[in-house]
Amino acid sequence: MQLPSTDLLEKINKQSQSKIYDWSYQKFLQAGFNSEWSHTINSLFLLLIVIIILLTIDFITRKVVLTLVTRFITKSKNVIDDHLIKNKTLKYISHFIPLFIAQQISPIIFLGFPNWLKAINKGIEVLLVLIIMAIIHSALKIIRDILKTRKSFADKPLESYLQVAQIVLICIGGTIIFSILTGISPKTFLVSLGAASAVLILVFKDTILGFVASISVSANDSIRVGDWIEMPKHNADGSVIEINLNNVKVQNFDKTITTIPTHTLLIDSFKNYRGMQTSGGRRIKRAINIKISTIRFMTEEEIMDLEKIKLLKPFIEQRRLEINEYNNKSQADQTMPVNGRKMTNIGLFRAYITAYIRQNPNMHKEMISMVRQMDPTEHGVPLEIYVFTNDTRFEIYEGIRSDLFDHLFAAITFFKLEVFESPASDDLRNLRIKIDQEK
Repeated sequence: MQLPSTDLLEKINKQSQSKIYDWSYQKFLQAGFNSEWSHTINSLFLLLIVIIILLTIDFITRKVVLTLVTRFITKSKNVIDDHLIKNKTLKYISHFIPLFIAQQISPIIFLGFPNWLKAINKGIEVLLVLIIMAIIHSALKIIRDILKTRKSFADKPLESYLQVAQIVLICIGGTIIFSILTGISPKTFLVSLGAASAVLILVFKDTILGFVASISVSANDSIRVGDWIEMPKHNADGSVIEINLNNVKVQNFDKTITTIPTHTLLIDSFKNYRGMQTSGGRRIKRAINIKISTIRFMTEEEIMDLEKIKLLKPFIEQRRLEINEYNNKSQADQTMPVNGRKMTNIGLFRAYITAYIRQNPNMHKEMISMVRQMDPTEHGVPLEIYVFTNDTRFEIYEGIRSDLFDHLFAAITFFKLEVFESPASDDLRNLRIKIDQEK
C-alpha cells in the first residue's frame, strides 16, 4: 500500500482547516455580522474554545494521568523514580501535550490573520524551548540527587557543577529564544556576542571566580560538605552545609549561618578540622600558671606523705634511688639543701600529671602526651599539658578537658603549690586587715 504524498497531506489538512473555519465563519455571517467582524469574532470564538479545550486537557493530564503515575511511583520500591516527582520532571513533561495541540490548532483559528499566526507560533516555540530547558534542568537535579547518595560524591561540590550547567543551559536556551524572536541565526548572534565578551566577563566576574574556585577546591580536596572549618575573617566557625558556585554556607555552633564567597577560599586562609576528626584524636593544650614563690624543695616527711598517692609512688621510689646514688657519689653536704639533688614540689606535681594522663582512659595512647614547663612570666611558671583525647566530638572533648583540669586544680594543694591569680578585692581586704592587726 502506497502512502500519500506530502503535498496531498498538506492539501487535505488545509481543506479540513478551511471547513472548520468556514463553518463557524458562515454562522457569524448568518447572524448579521459583516465580513470583517465575522473574521475577528470567529477567530476569538475559536480561540476561546481552544483555550477551554487546552485547559481541560492540562487539567486531565495533571490531575488524572499525573496523579496515577505519581501513585505508581510512590508505591514502587525503586528510589530513583521518586526524584521524578521531587524535581517536577513529570509535571514539565505534561505541559508538552497542550502546547503541541495549540501548535496544531493555531493555523485553524487564525486562518485569516497571518501576522497573528506568525506571532503566536513564535510564542509557542518560545514556550516549548522554556519547557525543554526546565526538563533538562530537572534531569540535572535528578542526577545531582542520585550522586549525593553515593559515598564517592557525598562530599563533592555538586551544587557548583549544577549551577555551571544551569548557566550553560540558560545561555543556549537564551540564544535559541533570541533567534526565534528576531529571526537571526544563532551563529550570527554568537559572533556578535563575542565582541561583547569583555563586558560579559566583567558582569560575570564573581561567577567565573566562583567556578574556578569550586574546581580548585574539589580538585585539591581542601573542603567538603560536613567539614568543620574556622574562618575568623568571616566570623565562620562550624560545619559546611553547602558548597555552590558563588558561596559556601557554614552553620556555626550557635546555629547561625555564615555565607562565604567561594573564591575567597583561594585567597584567604581558613582552618579545616577534618584532619583532626579523621585522626581520632583532638589536642588539649592548656597551661596551669604556678606561683613562683610556692616552688621549693620537699622535705623527707612531705615526700613520704606524697608517696601515699598510688600513681606517684613508683616515680618517687625510682627517683629516690637515683638521688641517693648521685648524692653518695658526689658526697654532697646535705646540711645545705641546694647541695646535691633533691625533689621539688613542682617536679613531683609534673610527674603526677604525667602519670594521671597515662592512666586516663579518655586520652589517646598513640599520640603525643607530655607535661612541659614553659618560660616563666609575670604570671608565674606555666606548666603546660599537651595531650590528645580519643574522642573528637565537641561536647565529649570539652567534658574530658574540664574533668582533667578540675582534678589538677584540686590536687595542686597537696603539693604545697599555688595557682597564680591576680589580686582580687578579698585579697586586698585581707591584707589591710592583717596590716591593721600588726599595728
